[in-house]
Amino acid sequence: MTSWTDHLPVLPVLLPMATAVALLAMGDGAGGHGNRVLRRARWLSLLSVLAGLAIAVALALRAADGTLQVYRLGAWPAPFGIALVIDRLSALMLVLVGLVALPALVYASGGWDAHGRHFHALFQFQLMGLSGAFVTGDLFNLFVFFEVLLIASYVLMVHGQGRERLRFGVPYVVLNLAASALFLVGMALVYAFTGTLNLADLALRVPQVPAPEAALLQAGAMLLLVVFGFKAALLPLHLWLPNTYAASSAPVAALFALMTKVGVYAILRVHGVVFGEGAGDSQLLVQPWLLPMALATGALGVLGALASTTLARLVGWLNVASVGTIVAAIGLFSTAAWSAALFYLVHSTLVVAGLFLLAELVAAQRGAAGGTLEPATPVAQPVLLGLLLLLGAASVAGLPPLPGFLGKVMILQAAQGPAAPWVWAVVLGVGFLTLVGLARAGSILFWAVRHEPAEGGFASAGASPRLLAPMAMLFVATLALVVWASPVKRYVDAAALQMSDRAGYARAVLGNESAQTVRPYRTTGGSR
Repeated sequence: MTSWTDHLPVLPVLLPMATAVALLAMGDGAGGHGNRVLRRARWLSLLSVLAGLAIAVALALRAADGTLQVYRLGAWPAPFGIALVIDRLSALMLVLVGLVALPALVYASGGWDAHGRHFHALFQFQLMGLSGAFVTGDLFNLFVFFEVLLIASYVLMVHGQGRERLRFGVPYVVLNLAASALFLVGMALVYAFTGTLNLADLALRVPQVPAPEAALLQAGAMLLLVVFGFKAALLPLHLWLPNTYAASSAPVAALFALMTKVGVYAILRVHGVVFGEGAGDSQLLVQPWLLPMALATGALGVLGALASTTLARLVGWLNVASVGTIVAAIGLFSTAAWSAALFYLVHSTLVVAGLFLLAELVAAQRGAAGGTLEPATPVAQPVLLGLLLLLGAASVAGLPPLPGFLGKVMILQAAQGPAAPWVWAVVLGVGFLTLVGLARAGSILFWAVRHEPAEGGFASAGASPRLLAPMAMLFVATLALVVWASPVKRYVDAAALQMSDRAGYARAVLGNESAQTVRPYRTTGGSR
């Protein structure tokens, strides 16, 4: 007899989908200010996000003992049916989605959601795509959830309209459509030589593909790396991100901080596990490429931050630099490095999301100068906003005892062999230049001020507690990582170790008998 708790793994997908449909049915008070329908939409969306966060925490607690929760839709056995899999990693990512989505939604409900149509429905579809990407157990449905979150992001990116958003939104859509086409080609090649797209099944079949056929299989895997690298904003596929995120509204940019992590997650799942250790002729396929690309991404990201002329673009470039640091740890291909990558991923996502909200609040209080890094009238709350920027800068740069420092120390400790000097040089160099860039920005924004009165009453704009509270929530969450660093470290250690257990993952998803009797797919015979 099944319990209702057995259906928890599917709720992170169904809940935002059902909420989005309900919001579309009731309308969202488009263009309204204090409209009753809009207020109802806000409350429904907020309650849904709170429920989603509670579900994510419950799944993380259940996964903490190492249990893999497998949900087979329609009771179809894997790999033939759709399987959702909750392990420590996917549960961690679901909690992270909730921790970012909640303050972003509260911030948006301060007025941004009234600037266009159906903001809350689009927000929920975005959460559906993000959550689905983290719980799906096969490549095809990873593609499906990619498309769900991307379609929602296309509209959210231009929500509220504006020339700059349309200017950067069109290339964003076109490039993502091209990446989606490559995703399909890469999947087709993988399926042609393995006969499956289920991740657990792939982990068993990829090692059995012989050398002559493995070349095309590897070509498909490299195409997937291009796609995931684009989503994660790895060099040289990163140029779209800083301007796109800076042009978006602050709550949307904060939520978008999670989108790059979907690409990082996919690289870890597919190239770290399926094409990782024990993958036969395709073993560690991307290792020669991944670490150099990641280190170059981190270096270029921080240089872009130094050259930025607005605070929002600076934060966008720091997002690129943080991705480089995370993927560099993944590219070391060890459980210790993967654990460090996960710890740093959680920290960087929270602090970057908080900095995007902070950038807009500062811009709103500086009159016509906005977020441009040039002298302007003083902000209404220089002490509070200045301290929050200092906290974010210290954490991103990796100063002790903040979580950025802990994550970078873990990465440096995991770096071994010939790559270690390069990892140390780039990680420490990026941290130092990050501190320089944010210190320069802070000195201009809060010290190089003109003391004449602000025109049009801008000085107090964005000073509402309703806008300050969600931003503070994100920074408090980063501080909580310091307080609970030890249990979080144990959790990510166990998550990294669990990912390396390919056989255990296969047994949980496919069942003992299927995992033991799998036969390789042969293109000449056309059958399994």
